[in-house]
Formats: sequence, structure tokens, C-alpha cells
Amino acid sequence: MKIAFFGSSLVSAYWNGAATYYRGILSALYDRGHRTIFYEPDAWDRQRYRDIADPPYARSRVYQASAGEVVRTVRAAAEKADLLVKASGVGVFDSLLEQAVLEHRKRDCIVAFWDVDAAATLARIANDPGDPFRSLIPEYDLILTYGGGEPVTRAYRALGAKRCFPIYNALDPSTHHPVPPDPTFRATLSFLGNRLPDREERVVEFFFTAARSRPDATFLLGGSGWDDLAGAYPNVQVLGHVYTEHHNAFNCSPLAVLNICRESMARCGFSPPTRLFEAAGAAACVITDAWEGIETFLEPDRECLVAHTGAGVTEHMRELTSARSREIGRAALARILAEHTYGHRAALLEQIFREL
Repeated sequence: MKIAFFGSSLVSAYWNGAATYYRGILSALYDRGHRTIFYEPDAWDRQRYRDIADPPYARSRVYQASAGEVVRTVRAAAEKADLLVKASGVGVFDSLLEQAVLEHRKRDCIVAFWDVDAAATLARIANDPGDPFRSLIPEYDLILTYGGGEPVTRAYRALGAKRCFPIYNALDPSTHHPVPPDPTFRATLSFLGNRLPDREERVVEFFFTAARSRPDATFLLGGSGWDDLAGAYPNVQVLGHVYTEHHNAFNCSPLAVLNICRESMARCGFSPPTRLFEAAGAAACVITDAWEGIETFLEPDRECLVAHTGAGVTEHMRELTSARSREIGRAALARILAEHTYGHRAALLEQIFREL
């Protein structure tokens, strides 16, 4: 199958948490014989902060962020595509792209909307009856979502979606795997995530509450947008953007890695973020905030630790030993390799495509 994929960025994870998701999915599809051209705009300084070269599993095409160039690019991409994908959150001209892929589709081409932030998309539509995407949903052959489970698929079907399936985040074992600890990233607890409006309050609750409660422990905070907090907590080191090549060391070096879902994803449940699988793939001991469906991916108290509050994080830290951390990390890695790799997700996608 020839795939034309319009997304935020494949080659840069800068302010782009979906990058490793795209890479894992498209790499696994490539291994199964599918070929992808990934179209991304030259926007948000992402080309300046590329963290991988053009990958072997997809051809990368960067287009200029202008309305005319968007239409020309979609028209050319649609000419040869068997599957034409528009992902949510491209960042520029999203509404135009959502309309254009439908207008320029060719006969026998599947057109899909791939929602990498379904909870936010559905909330936006619910709050604005005039949202232009609402009327387009029934026109797509297929809606795929980053997560959300039955509540999200049910909501999309209620809006007229012909078909809607969750394709969850997963692990690419060739990219994320155990490595020796790196002294640069040694800590008692580490968290990696960009500073976003519906994440910040939860980071304050789960991460900074623990940091205040444990002045004797060391904490690492990675991700873009936290720079103004450098020095605010003596036991917290603010790292800024952590490039993908350093993620394994970041996850393997601390006693535990904290996972914090964005508020919208925690609310709808069944939305494990990419970071959860990256950390588990590195055999890290994950402490995660509580959300419905966690046991679908990792078993609490055996393959991960679950905290309902910041105080819960502190309690887990107080009880966690190095031996227990290694035990949980090994169990998590075994579970993810057995059930939640991008190879598993690609097999599900092929089944969906065959049915279409």
C-alpha cells in the first residue's frame, strides 16, 4: 500500500510528542511491505531541531506553510496514494488540510483522519457546534485515534464516523531498549514531558509535590517550556528538550520514571502516552498517575506503580528499593514486548485495511 501521511513532523520531536508514535507506526508498516511519504510543514522551528535524519522507512517531504502550497502538496500526494492520512495537530492550516484531502481523493483511495489528541478534538467540537471539522467527520472512510478506548470511538460514531478504531501507542524495541545507566541522568525520580496547559497542573501535583516532600531526593525534569523553573527547587534539575537519542539513558538511569497523562487524556482513560511505552521498553520502573484502563497495558503493583495523588508518588518513592525497581522494570518490559509493540499495532491496521 502507498501511504501519503500529513502530520506535524516525523524528523523532529521538538514540541511534537507524536513524533515517536509516527516513527513506530510507519516503521512497522514498512516492515510489512507498505511505503509511506510523510508530509510535514516547515513550521514551529522543528526543522532546526531535527533529532533524526530522513529515516529508511518513510520518505520525508517538507512543504512551505502557505495555503497555496498546502493545496498543491495535497493534490500531488493524492495522485498516487492508496491511503491518504491527515493527522490532527499538524500545527498550521489544519482546517484546510482536513478539507483538501477529501476534495482531492482519487477513486479507490482510503482517506483517514488520524487523531493523535482525540480527547481535545472531541471537547473542541462539543464546545463549538460550528466547528468546520464536525461536518467532515462522516466524509472520511476511517477515523483512527491515538487512544481513548470505547468512550472516544463511541463519541466519534455519534458524530457520524463510518468507522473508528483506537491505535494505541506502543514500543519500537529497535529504538527504545535498556542501556547502561548514565550519570548525567541519575536521579531518584525523573519526568519527561513538554509544558502544556492541560498537563502543567498535574505536573505540579504529581511531580513538584513529591519534590517538596522529599528534599533529600533528586529529581530530573525534561521537556520544553520549563526553563523558568530552573533553580526554583534545589533538588530539581531542569534539562530542557531531551533529544530522542538520549531517551533510553534518561529512562534507565533513575530509580523510577514518572508518567503523567495530560488532563484530557486522564479523564477519558485508555490513552497511554508514548513516554509510558518508551520507559517500559527501557525496563524502567514506572510510577504513573491513575487513569482508567492502565491494566490493559501494565499490571499495577507488578509491572508499574499507580499513584492517585502527589502524596501517593511520595509514598511509592519512600518504599521503593533498587531491587524492587529492577523487578518492576523487567516485568514491564516483558509485558510490553509480548503485547504492545508497533508490530502488534501494524498487524491490527492491516486487518482494518483489509476490511475496507
